[in-house]
Amino acid sequence: MELEGKVALITGAGSGIGKAAALRLAREGAAVGALSHTESEVRQTVEEIERHGGKAMALVADVADEQAMRNAVDALTGAYGRLDIVFANAGINGVWAPIDDLKPQEWDQTIATNLRGTYLTLHYAVPHLKKAGGGSILITASINGTRTFTSAGATAYSATKAAQVAMAQMLALELAKHRIRVNAICPGKIDTRIPDNTHHRNTQEAQVPAEYPDGDIPLTGGEAGTSDEVADLVLFLVSERARHVTGTPVWIDGGQSLLV
Repeated sequence: MELEGKVALITGAGSGIGKAAALRLAREGAAVGALSHTESEVRQTVEEIERHGGKAMALVADVADEQAMRNAVDALTGAYGRLDIVFANAGINGVWAPIDDLKPQEWDQTIATNLRGTYLTLHYAVPHLKKAGGGSILITASINGTRTFTSAGATAYSATKAAQVAMAQMLALELAKHRIRVNAICPGKIDTRIPDNTHHRNTQEAQVPAEYPDGDIPLTGGEAGTSDEVADLVLFLVSERARHVTGTPVWIDGGQSLLV
């Protein structure tokens, strides 16, 4: 129970990596504020945590909505009196299309969720981490935009993921004097539902030929990683075991991003 007494905010906690991380941190004793814009999903996450004896509360908010995020952080800190861990995980793939086909509103939606959402999460959470005398921030970026640039039409998504790594590194220095660590994880292909929410349009126009006869994930022969494997990494990075790690992007992709 290495997180006993800690309070964690996890965005995008209704499914996938966010849900797995919420369950993992709760098993280690953290009280979890599980946030999602989908109420039914996040309530299932909380119910599952509580069934296993953990502590959690459901927070319903769009991470790009300023007032909703202020209210969510206020509700969490009001209930538990502190905040120690922030996992800014919520994000969308959005529309993947050639740059001259990608609509301005589609670009704006991806930027709003992935970048504005990360900003608002940290904007309202950081004062509580400072008040607690330190803490850990983790941001979900991606191999796209950091090592991989061949995902056809993923310009908006990749731009947000590169920017999130830059945010983590900037804030690692800014917040170090407050004993707040800031890191990023960069997953490759993970068995989540996010591909189902990716909208591809005319991406053949932006494709670059690439063939991987032995699979595009060398470590597993093409098999995707699991959300639980990512959750194990999340636990390490937010725990005291990573107390000297900050400003660091960590790729978790089975070597996928090294192929391209």
